[in-house]
Amino acid sequence: MPTTLPLAELGEGIGDATAVLRNNAAVAGLDATVPTCPDWTVRDLLTHQGLVHRWAAGMVHGEAERAEAEVEAEAAQAPDLLQWLDDGMVLLLNALAGAPADLDVPFFLDDAPSPRQAWARRQCHETTMHGVDAMAARLGRAPRPDELWFSPALARDGIDELLLGFAPRAKSNPKADAPTSIAVVTDDGLGRWTLSLDLDGTRASVGADDDADVRIAGTARGVYTSLWNRGRHFEVTGDATVVESFLNQLRVTW
Repeated sequence: MPTTLPLAELGEGIGDATAVLRNNAAVAGLDATVPTCPDWTVRDLLTHQGLVHRWAAGMVHGEAERAEAEVEAEAAQAPDLLQWLDDGMVLLLNALAGAPADLDVPFFLDDAPSPRQAWARRQCHETTMHGVDAMAARLGRAPRPDELWFSPALARDGIDELLLGFAPRAKSNPKADAPTSIAVVTDDGLGRWTLSLDLDGTRASVGADDDADVRIAGTARGVYTSLWNRGRHFEVTGDATVVESFLNQLRVTW
């Protein structure tokens, strides 16, 4: 991938997003619904994020993967679910801090940086999106880009990971009945990408094609959250149904 933030910034991003998740969850309440994840309550959201932090820490350590049901039971029995969330974050940050720069463990996205950097990056954006979800639970709607806490640079990095790492992945890989192209542009000048779709799937590249069939434009924060299906905070030039089809197919589940 052509861009990634320094490891220290990714770790800070994990910590900041966990704090946003925890604080908004505390205000919303554990039984509140999450508008951006309609099947979840806040309790489900916290359990998922704590589980993912522990899973990623285990991957960095090269440990055998724990069964989801075991970790979910641990969360259900925790006397303080918010503290349980924090404990998982600490496990993850300690694992990343203690890992060597040349860490040799598996990572699941193509075109990724080295494993330590890749795991830090993935967990930074995973936690950031779930921090957005917790804000949505408190607000009763997806937050606007101007309400978000993270930097445009972090958002730009997250767009890059999603388009170059997730979109072409066989598990997601949106398709189109006829060849079509989508230019993705941050109007604050932080990044440009092109998506080429056909019956074989999606190919992504850096740099926007000015002759693309459809153009998405917005702030880095707005494009980032929109591509992750946390509201629609961009403008579309061209056939908007092409964009909606792409996003409906790019539903990342772990």
